[in-house]
Amino acid sequence: MGYEVKLEVFEGPLDLLLHLIKKHEIDIFDIPIAFITQQYLEYVDLMKTLNLDLAGEFLVMAATLTKVKSQMLLPPDETAGGGEDESGQDPRAELVQRLLEYQRYKDAAEVLEERQDVWRNIFPRRAEAPPLPPAHEADLPPGSVTLFDLLDSLRKVLDRVPDQGVREITLERITVSEKITHILSRLKEADSLAFEDLFDKERTRLGVIVTFLALLELVRIRAVRVVQVALFGPIHITRAVPDDPPETLPASEAAA
Repeated sequence: MGYEVKLEVFEGPLDLLLHLIKKHEIDIFDIPIAFITQQYLEYVDLMKTLNLDLAGEFLVMAATLTKVKSQMLLPPDETAGGGEDESGQDPRAELVQRLLEYQRYKDAAEVLEERQDVWRNIFPRRAEAPPLPPAHEADLPPGSVTLFDLLDSLRKVLDRVPDQGVREITLERITVSEKITHILSRLKEADSLAFEDLFDKERTRLGVIVTFLALLELVRIRAVRVVQVALFGPIHITRAVPDDPPETLPASEAAA
């Protein structure tokens, strides 16, 4: 695949782990390390398949998870409790501490960002208190869809693509540019599209992947928005608002 998408996404390996913990409703203090490692590696493999600009930190975390998994599988030392390392500490303890600390920083950053958004749109008046946004809007503002949410939905679509088995290989030329045009054309006909509907005419994994890359490019240049009303709920694609003009579309893309 000759097309690479570089997103200015600030999600890293710890974000992915927190996403998996929330998605599967896992107790952060008792992480099933074998299950989480498997899920994590599947996401990393999918990002590699999509030729995303994968940061080295993801691979470092993959090695860390594999190491912790191996330590958990070792027979317990006679002087140590089950599932503990030579120092008597749970091999997961350091990872849990990093996740908790990172979550605290994320929560603090979100609070500061919310306050900044509020004050940016406030014109102070005398004898009036500045308005505050409704409480429910702060929980999950429209458009706060992460890359991992999109990957979740992509995996579901790929699972529905029929296995074509052994067949005659034919040259199938599909470009990201064509799919970008197709998505924008569909959004002219409808104000909003369900994520799954973008792939309703795709019959191959290649077609699904190239369409997904086109969507990521449109998100990157702010030509479209992805909206998820409820946590882990359905994702919808909408046209960008007029006040948020898109950047220039790429002149050309290599064939996928």
